[in-house]
Amino acid sequence: KGTPTMGGILILAAIIVSSLLWCSLSNLFVWLCLAVILVFGATGFADDYVKVKKHTPDAMTAKMKLLLQFVTAFAVVWLVTANTSENLRFSLVVPYVNRIFDLWWLYLPFAMVVIAGASNAVNLSDGLDGLASGLLIVSFLVFAVIAYACGTEMSAAVGLTPVAHSAEIVVVCAAVVGGCVGFLWFNAPPARVFMGDTGSLALGALLGTVSVMTRHEIL
Repeated sequence: KGTPTMGGILILAAIIVSSLLWCSLSNLFVWLCLAVILVFGATGFADDYVKVKKHTPDAMTAKMKLLLQFVTAFAVVWLVTANTSENLRFSLVVPYVNRIFDLWWLYLPFAMVVIAGASNAVNLSDGLDGLASGLLIVSFLVFAVIAYACGTEMSAAVGLTPVAHSAEIVVVCAAVVGGCVGFLWFNAPPARVFMGDTGSLALGALLGTVSVMTRHEIL
């Protein structure tokens, strides 16, 4: 009680500014990542703001949140699949064995659940001081490596399925890691600021989006 929330605004601002400065702005995947951050961040902000303003734990209903999450996830997945090579468009890649299964149109709802599910998973893990940001640092470091490997000629050397345009996502992942490391300095026990739904919903959705873009949803 008394600890300020909505600290996720600081993380999201750091990610957006860093991405605009150092990403290739001709890459659609970069813009989709930023769109996910903005839409899910705005959803979380609205929820946090009403909670603080009206002193109620239930600012937005679960149905309202899920509707916004799935509508945004559908738009993102549709654009990702439309800009993915035909052999991978509706395919699920199984890691380690590198098997590819064509899910046909079933891939769309599956990928939507991945994005919305990751968003809510991070939101749920944001309880103990520094827990969500600590987990996100590790997760995005791993996906930065995966995005680079899948988006460059390195994919053949390490046995990963090549995914065009994914290498640029490394910059976004690195920006998330930097933002979370800076935030963790103030959020480590005892926390001086919480990221709130503003940060957790947006960063979780971004994690799911990156996994869909790199075709590592199972991982």
